[in-house]
Amino acid sequence: MIPVILSGGNGSRLWPLSRQAYPKQFLPLMGEQSMLQQTLCRLPIEDVEAPVVVANDEHRFIVKEQLAAIGREPLSILLEPFGRNTAPAVALAAIEVARKDPKAIMLVLPADHAIDDTEAFRSAVLKGQEAARSGGLVLFGITPTRPETGYGYIAAGHSDAAPGGARPVSRFIEKPDAEKAAALLSAGGYYWNSGMFMFRADSYLSELKKHSPDIYDTCLLAARSFTRDMAFTRIPPEIFEHCPDDSIDYAVMEKTSRALLVPMDAGWSDVGSWSTIWDVTTKDDQANAVVGDACLEDSNGCLVHASDKLVALLGVENLVVVDTKDAVMVAHRDNVQDVKKLVTRLNRQQRTETRTHRQVYRPWGSYDSIDMGNRFQVKRITVKPGERLSLQKHHHRAEHWIIVRGTAEVTRDHETFLLSENESTYIPIGSVHRLFNPGRIPLELIEVQSGAYLGEDDIERLDDRYGRSTPPADVKEETIPVMSERV
Repeated sequence: MIPVILSGGNGSRLWPLSRQAYPKQFLPLMGEQSMLQQTLCRLPIEDVEAPVVVANDEHRFIVKEQLAAIGREPLSILLEPFGRNTAPAVALAAIEVARKDPKAIMLVLPADHAIDDTEAFRSAVLKGQEAARSGGLVLFGITPTRPETGYGYIAAGHSDAAPGGARPVSRFIEKPDAEKAAALLSAGGYYWNSGMFMFRADSYLSELKKHSPDIYDTCLLAARSFTRDMAFTRIPPEIFEHCPDDSIDYAVMEKTSRALLVPMDAGWSDVGSWSTIWDVTTKDDQANAVVGDACLEDSNGCLVHASDKLVALLGVENLVVVDTKDAVMVAHRDNVQDVKKLVTRLNRQQRTETRTHRQVYRPWGSYDSIDMGNRFQVKRITVKPGERLSLQKHHHRAEHWIIVRGTAEVTRDHETFLLSENESTYIPIGSVHRLFNPGRIPLELIEVQSGAYLGEDDIERLDDRYGRSTPPADVKEETIPVMSERV
């Protein structure tokens, strides 16, 4: 099997912890690993090959770094210039997989789901494998535990196969109201739609071509103009923008006669809201779930996620309190589905807190804007061992660098020199400069910027190892030869 990991998302439902530039799949919400890393690590490693990851172009270096941290070399990292829902994303992944083997089995998994019972998950995956190998389009239905109104439901027919095996799908049901959800749970034979799928690459493309030819044709055209950029495969935006925005369910699964359901009872959650985080987090005797530094007195049923400072609650019930370096959200647990409304309002106000954290991650490390005033800004910068910033210059600001940990190799115009802890240097306006960490420990420094304009767009990159200046020489167009009328 080839895992296809869908790592899109705009970071609105778990704001303020999740942001557009760093959405929930990259956060360690359920342990030390991120949700993307957990998605890959729960797979039966002896049964899977290198994964294909479909991600937003903006998140490419985060994906690459998190895969490297768990020792997973991808078959491909497909970069979407913008989202077009799951049907096109999976189609492009299927074309990429089909270059290797059109009959390869794809296991399609969102990167932001939580699963408690790894063995039950693996058992369901293996049961779906034979049905997928025979040409079926398998989806995994979650055994419902409550009358949930936030998920779609799937009705499955009877099967002569072994218990837990694939059975034909009879119908899809949109997210029901509370009364209908209770009736479905009572009737039995209905499952939550998990958004996890398994099929052969050629089977999916064949059914997509039959039922959603516009998506098929656009994705095929886009795939013929894939470009390779370092470890990434870029999807041409001028073609992809014409692709219909549709889910796998609407584009294929609700129309095909080859849909099969494999039941899964593995403690699944799509981690779609803060109330879900409360559900799956260990609680104290007062049903409070606490992550980070918090003190709760005479309070119950609360969720506290404190990532920056002490949070204290007194005499309250059923609250969600999320603290970050630049934002605090307080909500009733019954209203957290409406966090998107907050994000929408903040976006209308053009607030940057919905897009980025105060700490911003870059392929070379990160920086944290710790203070800002009229004509000055102070950043704490961390550079990973062996990494370097671009060769650059600024037209409106000067910079002072003070090394607090590690060793820095500084290029400033025509000179290159080393700085150690407690040493500093000055970068004048217009000076061509670069920062490099030649050591084996992270380089940490304080940067004081001063000038008339301090925006991040005042950077003219002259040379960049991450391809953020001029297009790198190794970028080339490839014609994808695998698709023909045999599919």
